[in-house]
Amino acid sequence: MIAIIDYDAGNLTSVERAVRFLGEDCTVTRDLDLISNAERVIFPGVGAAGSAMESLKKYGLDKALHEAMKAGKPVLGICLGTQIITSFSEENQGTQCLGLVEGEVLCFPDDMKSPDGEKLKVPHMGWNNVKVLKDHPVLAGLKPEHQFYFVHSYYPMAKEAGNVLAQTEYGLTFSSVMGRDNLIATQFHPEKSGKPGLALLKNFIAWKP
Repeated sequence: MIAIIDYDAGNLTSVERAVRFLGEDCTVTRDLDLISNAERVIFPGVGAAGSAMESLKKYGLDKALHEAMKAGKPVLGICLGTQIITSFSEENQGTQCLGLVEGEVLCFPDDMKSPDGEKLKVPHMGWNNVKVLKDHPVLAGLKPEHQFYFVHSYYPMAKEAGNVLAQTEYGLTFSSVMGRDNLIATQFHPEKSGKPGLALLKNFIAWKP
């Protein structure tokens, strides 16, 4: 069974639907025993870092995620989940995060421009490419022409180059996939990214770190 962490964040149902579409049993839960007994964990979400960390601490889910990491259980972060696995986010006047991957989350500047000089909008919303830097079983089969769906005003930057599995360009270069050991996290939404996104989720379901 796959536990999808419920910490009062948005977008949990779409992740659940995608996992069930792939034929896997899953549950959206904040039950600590269910999470502890799950085979793997997905940590998605849409929202703000400050309120997300408050909810995680309120329900004891911050400790549950650290325990899942220590147990070697496969963990997948998505969007907000990817941002708050880092050490710190600029959002909400500065938020201390989980620290599962050393790094920080920064706000996109409002003066970004595309290569042809066009002003880029914030949030970064829509389809974009992902450049894979390191081979990883969860990223197997991804091609340069594949595009993934993004919605975010803040972007993650891993401190250690070895934890950056893929990058994306949007006015600047950011860590669109990060990971270490039994953890992998995507800034984009695989559950909203068509066939390439479903392929990534399928790879995660089969992944044995």
